[in-house]
Order: sequence, then structure tokens, then C-alpha cells
Amino acid sequence: MNSRQAWRLLLSQGRGDRWVSSPRGHFSPALRRDFFTTTTKEGYDRRPVDITPLEQRKLTFDTHALVQDLETHGFDKAQAETIVSALTTLSNVSLDTIYKEMVTQAQQEITVQQLMAHLDSIRKDMVILEKSEFANLRAENEKMKIELDQVKQQLMHETSRIRADNKLDINLERSRVTDMFTDQEKQLMETTTEFTKTDTQTKSIISETSNKIDAEIASLKTLMESNKLETIRYLAASVFTCLAIALGFYRFWK
Repeated sequence: MNSRQAWRLLLSQGRGDRWVSSPRGHFSPALRRDFFTTTTKEGYDRRPVDITPLEQRKLTFDTHALVQDLETHGFDKAQAETIVSALTTLSNVSLDTIYKEMVTQAQQEITVQQLMAHLDSIRKDMVILEKSEFANLRAENEKMKIELDQVKQQLMHETSRIRADNKLDINLERSRVTDMFTDQEKQLMETTTEFTKTDTQTKSIISETSNKIDAEIASLKTLMESNKLETIRYLAASVFTCLAIALGFYRFWK
């Protein structure tokens, strides 16, 4: 069995079994690290197996007959034995080289079985890693869900607190504006009352002043009438006096 036949055997074995793969064919770095640490070289048997015994690896032939044949062709016994010894050594070295670079069918089948055992261990590790990856993903999802719930609760708490603060500020501002309007209305009423009082006082002062002016005018009129009568009286007296004097002078000159 050559290498091409071994590869076909691996492919047929791979088609017959069910290959296990992770979702989308990817593993996380931690899982790949675990995978590399669990499937080491010591996880399967890679011992070299020698099926052919040592005595079968050597080329055996009748050296004595070859020595005699060489002697019949003109070589002496020492030369023939040297040539046969060199041929034996050369054949053994060639066979050792061939056995080092080539394998037998039994060795190839054993190596294929070892590779299949290694692939089975890899499949088992992949199944375990897939399960552990799903478990880790589920744990991460649960953790993220818990964190999201906590963030949601914090946001709701902050929203409620901000809403309460805004409502309190609005109520305080409303009460302040109401108090300000009340104070302004009170001040307006006080100002209106003061203005009304001042107007009343002004009107009373004006009426008193008008009455005083009327009284003064009446007294002045009365005084003027009295002065007029006295003036007329003085004028009449003066006229009568002048007439009397003129009449006296007239009588005196006559």
C-alpha cells in the first residue's frame, strides 16, 4: 500500500464517520489554547513498529559456491573470499538503506490505525471543546443579561430621581411665582389704597381751599362794599363841605 492508497483510506474513513465542527468553524483563543494543550504528542501512540525481523533484512546466498565459481574463473581463494565479503557488506548496506527509506504494507496499516486513533481523540476533544464553548457562551450571555438588567435598573432609578428632582424644582418655581404674583397683587392693592386715600385727601384739601377762597372772596366783597359806602360818604361830605365853603366865599364877596 503506497501513500496515495493510505490517503484514500483516510478520506473514506472520514466520509464514513461524522466529522464534528464548531459553529461557523471557529473557536475562541482560550478554547484553541485548551485544545492545543490537551492534544499533545503523547496523546497517541507514535512508536516506530518494525515488522520485518533482522535476519530477514539480510540478503542470503551461498557464499561458498560463489567463491568456488570465482576460483574457477581465475581468482585465487583469498581474492574470491574478499570479493564475496565485499558483495555481502554492500548488499546489507543497500538493504538497510532501503528499509530506512521505505515501509512495508503492515507498517503502513499500523501507522494508518495510529492516525485514525489520533483523529478519534481529536474528534472527542472537539466535541468536549464545543460543549465547553457553548457552556461558556451561555454563561457569558447570562452574565451580560444580568449586567443589562442592572444597567436598566440603574437607568430607571436615575430617570425616576431626575424626574422627581425636576418635578420638585417645577413645584418650587411655581410656588415662588405664585408668591411673587401674590406679593405684587398685595403691593398693587396697597398702592391703589394709598392712591385712593391720597386722592381723597387731595380732594378734601382742594374743597377746603375752595371754601376758604370763597370765604375770602366774600369777605373781600363785603369789605369792598363797606369801603365803597365810606368812600361815597367821604365824597359826599367833601362835596358838601366844598359847596359850603364856596357858598361862604360867595356870600363874603357880595
